[in-house]
Amino acid sequence: MIWTKRLRNKALLLLSAALLALTGWSAEAPRAVSAQAPVCGTGDHGLLQELQKKHLKADESPLVFSDIQFLGANTGRAVGNGFMIGTSNGGCTFQTIYEGQWSFRKIDFPDNVYGWALASVQDGQSGYLIRTTDGGSHWKRLSNGPVSFTKIDFIDRQHGFAYDWAFAYYTSDGGESWNKIRIPANTRGAVFTSRSSGWAVTVAPGAGYRVMKTADGGKSWSLKLKSAFSYPVFGDIYAKGSQVWTVLYGDTGMSQTSYSLYASADGGGSWRRVIAQSTAGGGPAPGSGGNPLAKGPVSGKPGNMQLAGGGAFLLGYSPAGEEVGVGRSYTGGNQWSNLPGIPGFDGVISFTGAKEGWLAVRGQRQSSLYATQDGGYTWQLKLSFNTK
Repeated sequence: MIWTKRLRNKALLLLSAALLALTGWSAEAPRAVSAQAPVCGTGDHGLLQELQKKHLKADESPLVFSDIQFLGANTGRAVGNGFMIGTSNGGCTFQTIYEGQWSFRKIDFPDNVYGWALASVQDGQSGYLIRTTDGGSHWKRLSNGPVSFTKIDFIDRQHGFAYDWAFAYYTSDGGESWNKIRIPANTRGAVFTSRSSGWAVTVAPGAGYRVMKTADGGKSWSLKLKSAFSYPVFGDIYAKGSQVWTVLYGDTGMSQTSYSLYASADGGGSWRRVIAQSTAGGGPAPGSGGNPLAKGPVSGKPGNMQLAGGGAFLLGYSPAGEEVGVGRSYTGGNQWSNLPGIPGFDGVISFTGAKEGWLAVRGQRQSSLYATQDGGYTWQLKLSFNTK
């Protein structure tokens, strides 16, 4: 039995190494052992020189990041208009994975080899679903025409979910075909953690928001949260294990957005309003009661949220204040901390643990990648492209 276990573990290690080698850029693929540690690069790491020159012309959009995804503290990807880059050593070095016609909007990699993306051709408006089977070097368009998807989330190489403004979809063949999932009327945000378990944010015109839960794949839904608001528009919802978080949006005006952040640590049994940010331009935050914080991270607009390592992390960005930062909780919303911001107009986060995370920022003069080892309290610059 012992020898059988050792042989099985050795076979798994060899298989993992072979898969990583397929990407063509992972530093964990087999190679000659060097006696010296790699010299970490700075600036743009010498990447995409011609593409940068093209985008720095007066009639071109600058080279900027649109999305990032990390599988661990060391390995991840960042994408933008016509490119994908990656690192496998925590940002010490980066490599160009893809350069071509696709302008990426969203990416999702369940492992280091298979991945999906929402992308347009060059800077076109139509979005397509595309797939890679070699870590991102080559892409195949899956949809005959444009798709309405705004988010994608793959559990493995075959099974995944997609979402648009009002619907949710499921695939069991790697994105080749999709089926609509039955969701409540007036849904304006949804997430599924499995084919049977899901959540939806619905709007009741003139009354407010409703958070609903299904445990049977959408056949039936139960009400878990009500939040009063006169003009509900849409919400974002995130779930992992027993943690469920939802961002319910108020109005936007004068570059200000009002919103409320709710948290449940017991699968929707009880809720806490963690943040209720009312603004002069956006009006009141949805909901009432409780003792929420009056401001979110950098007192700005809410960005994407990540649940990782037992922690919850929300991006905040302020275009007017030119600041980007995160807020976090390690207690299911019982305590919340808004952390110091860094310069920038907007961004996107990818956390892989309670302390390890990445942040892509669009600034006034640079589009940059940062890493944190202390849960977003401080950020270290890893790569930057000039935008002017």
